[in-house]
Amino acid sequence: MTRRLVQLFVGLFLYGLSIALIVRADLGLDPWDVLNQGVFERFAAPAGISFGMVVNLIGMAVLLLWIPLRQKPGVGTVANVLVIGTVANFGMDWIPSGLGLPLRAGLLIGGIVLNGVASGAYIGAGLGPGPRDGLMTGLCARTGWPVRRVRTGIELTVVAAGWLLGGSVGPGTVLYAVTIGPLVHLFLPMFSLHRRTGEPASQG
Repeated sequence: MTRRLVQLFVGLFLYGLSIALIVRADLGLDPWDVLNQGVFERFAAPAGISFGMVVNLIGMAVLLLWIPLRQKPGVGTVANVLVIGTVANFGMDWIPSGLGLPLRAGLLIGGIVLNGVASGAYIGAGLGPGPRDGLMTGLCARTGWPVRRVRTGIELTVVAAGWLLGGSVGPGTVLYAVTIGPLVHLFLPMFSLHRRTGEPASQG
């Protein structure tokens, strides 16, 4: 359990850092962060609320959607809501903005790869899915629709909503969309911890 907890929090820390890298690259965000940024620009920034706090608050709001879906959160679910946005804030404070295009491209690529590593680590710990992962699996269970259809529908919805609110959509959004699946597929087996029964850790 100690190893699983350490892996969980390291994974969440790296995930928050990956968000900061992608935001500072300013070449387009991943689908959920398009929504996060749109909400931040339209509502939170004028009120003095940080981007990282928006990430956490939207995570909490998504978690409320678990109630009608009868999803049960785990330790990792709660930690996900509290840690990722907080770390993203610190990362954005330390990583400068307004860099040249080559450096921004490097931040984007590094952020996406780090996001894949982080996803493999925190999911592989098997301590509960993140709010967004649980929303997807809950909808699949309740509707009987395939994961690909549900995930695509959710991400198109949040991208559209975030873009309408002023979130950043660009080549980075497309690059993330086409690479994150293969990256998680690569890294998840490396980090999946096995219980004593030999069963693989939950992938959420």
